Amino acid sequence: MVLLLLGLTLFATTQGAMSLPLRQLWQPGAEALRQIWLTVRLPRVLLALLLGAALAASGCVMQGLFRNPLADPGLLGISSGSALAVACWLVLPLHVPAWIALWMPVVAAFIGSLAVMLVIFLLSQAQDNAMSRLLLVGLAINALCGAAVGLLSWISSDSQLRQLSQWGMGSLGQAQWASLAVAAVFIVPSAIVISLARRQLDLLQLGEEEAHYLGVNVPQLQRILLLSSALLVAASVAVSGIIGFIGLVIPHLIRMWLGPNHRALVPGSLLAGAMLLLVADTAARTLVAPAEMPVGLITSLLGAPWFLWLIFRQRSIGREW
Repeated sequence: MVLLLLGLTLFATTQGAMSLPLRQLWQPGAEALRQIWLTVRLPRVLLALLLGAALAASGCVMQGLFRNPLADPGLLGISSGSALAVACWLVLPLHVPAWIALWMPVVAAFIGSLAVMLVIFLLSQAQDNAMSRLLLVGLAINALCGAAVGLLSWISSDSQLRQLSQWGMGSLGQAQWASLAVAAVFIVPSAIVISLARRQLDLLQLGEEEAHYLGVNVPQLQRILLLSSALLVAASVAVSGIIGFIGLVIPHLIRMWLGPNHRALVPGSLLAGAMLLLVADTAARTLVAPAEMPVGLITSLLGAPWFLWLIFRQRSIGREW
């Protein structure tokens, strides 16, 4: 997977509205091409890798934390909560110093995602059948956040409305080294924390009581995973908007291939998520060149059929048992 990811990364840096073959970048007189490659193409490719890994890792953690194969930041409303918080920052007249403004979308998205995740987690622990109610709660939160974002869109200016539309469909068109650095500050530490908690995640699948007897501090682990997953979603939504289904599709594919052990599932999800978003973004840049498709539309086109297949597959398995 690492070798495949490296190959796809090199290929993606050469594709787009303007083809940039690597062999031409080092020829005399190619300073303009090198500048485009370094300032436009390379940061976008690296951002796609970073956000794809973050979204897949978040979905992997949530499925393990809630012990629900349908848990996903988008389906549970966490991405919508982040988008609502970012929309409030974009539309409402809030004034902060310039040096804070670069970080405010991530901070707002983190607050929104963390608030929604805490609500969902508390509700999921309220009753014995909370797992079956989890998706219904997520649908309700999605509807509420969507209505609030619609209201903000109605009162926004033309430029703000354009920004909100881009958030809703997901796009990496604004990728820069600065936005990549901001996202990496939140995503890289969170991914490291999740990787270090792989063994505890395996024990948590046995149940909270069994994990406690095996030496896991369950409340502390849940808080750490909640914060880490919220940071992953917040940074992704703040930089690119809502990109759905990666957190649902990738962990399932890796679980079918490598098994449920999180010591393989977490790094596999990180690599596969990076590859999926990289391929989707490359397709978004090239299919309708010189125009560009929102990458969130492509991931939704790939993820929605998978979600339907998963639902019918689980239903057929249940009938067999």
